[in-house]
Amino acid sequence: MEGGKWVLKFENYLKKFYNVKHAITVNSWTSGLICAVGALDIEPGDEIITSPWSMSASTMAILHWNAIPVFADINKNDFCIDPNSIKKKISNKTKAIIAVDIFGKGCDIKKIKKIISGKNIKIISDSAQSPYSLYKKKIVGTLSEIGGYSLNCHKHINSGEGGVLVTNNSLIAKRLKLLRNHAENFPKLNSKKKLQNMIGYNFRLGEIEAAIGIEQYKKLKDILIKRKKLFDLLSRNLKNLKGIVVPSSKEKFDHNFYIYPIVLDYNFLKHKRSYIIKKLELEGVQGIRGGYINIHKLPMFQKKIAYGTKGFPWTISKKKYNYSNASCPVAEEFQDKSFIGFQVCLFDLTKKDILNISIAFKKVWKCLKIS
Repeated sequence: MEGGKWVLKFENYLKKFYNVKHAITVNSWTSGLICAVGALDIEPGDEIITSPWSMSASTMAILHWNAIPVFADINKNDFCIDPNSIKKKISNKTKAIIAVDIFGKGCDIKKIKKIISGKNIKIISDSAQSPYSLYKKKIVGTLSEIGGYSLNCHKHINSGEGGVLVTNNSLIAKRLKLLRNHAENFPKLNSKKKLQNMIGYNFRLGEIEAAIGIEQYKKLKDILIKRKKLFDLLSRNLKNLKGIVVPSSKEKFDHNFYIYPIVLDYNFLKHKRSYIIKKLELEGVQGIRGGYINIHKLPMFQKKIAYGTKGFPWTISKKKYNYSNASCPVAEEFQDKSFIGFQVCLFDLTKKDILNISIAFKKVWKCLKIS
């Protein structure tokens, strides 16, 4: 349950790095999300509110435990889950919220906590893309019951593959450790501590990955400082272009730029996003994509593909869930028309690269007569 020599060294390092009582490593962040939901003692039919803008694992971890994902919209200013939309989605079956710290930016965890104050609702912070982002000078992922980070190959740092769970709750930490290791190192049954009826998995991080992880984490802050300087420069260079909104980053580590988000005013520009992207690519700008993802629009929700022998897990609930009517208008508008993401982590960029990207944008805007 505790891991080998390098796993233990890595976890001790992470406890100090994130200033938490417990850090538990797993073989991927997908595994980490499955463990996180399971550690909160979620029952079939319970509802968990989450964002449609995330890698699909944040939703699939909910389905894994036969719980029901409920999608809240995203905030148009930071692309994170919108606390006001969360408030509208809470029901008497809501047991948790998976709040996604997207693109390297932390969500408004303080406001989310205020909304659920007095309710028995837990928060899981999916900080996969934000391994050292700060929210009000606190590290994102450490301000909820469970948080965590990804170490796969296209993140800020990586160990080839892996994930990190953090918590200050000792009981939750014990459950997480059991879940990652077959739940076989079983303590004495104690109903008060809710450690019975656990099914575990082989989600352990390997020794080699743990050793790599230590060295990678030593580099993280320097990587993020360099990246912030580069993309603050890009924002300064692009902010005066009409019909475009770029991120502003005021404080150290308040945005880690896993993806550099751009919003187009397509009504002003009079050109489709796909056309603008094509023009930028012709000027040599690589790694840009239109839209991100709308999980609630995936076929498994829209077409109700069978899940197990009795259909979807939400068939056990008396409440009818019709995802074909699910609406997240901000996420959908961004996905369909106006959002461009520059996939920062695919490249090791220099100041010269940023200047060339800036020139390419200005050249395209001039060509399209929208400068």
